[in-house]
Amino acid sequence: MTTMIELKAYKGKKGKGRVFFSRQELRQLLDVYSRRVARGEWRDYAIDHYGNVAVFSVFRHSFDAPLYSIAKSGSGKDCEYAVFDGRHRIKRGRSMPEALKVFDKPLRLVSAH
Repeated sequence: MTTMIELKAYKGKKGKGRVFFSRQELRQLLDVYSRRVARGEWRDYAIDHYGNVAVFSVFRHSFDAPLYSIAKSGSGKDCEYAVFDGRHRIKRGRSMPEALKVFDKPLRLVSAH
């Protein structure tokens, strides 16, 4: 049997507590991304949402694991941004520009182990 749900009730539940990147944050992310693509370092990206965390991941090849992931958790003035290299957090900041500073200098592999 079909259950009727008011659209208003459905819209209220969906997306509640979810975190998204703002237009300005996406512009900042894509600015860094486009510079790295121009250098031939990155080739693909993905945006994912895991409940209260939004993640922008960059890839060298489409089928690889992400090289770096930039995560935004929280919303409003209580946001926190983190940059991950695999599972290792390499930078944390209270603003997107602060977290993205890690990409200002060339990154290089320190140890393969």
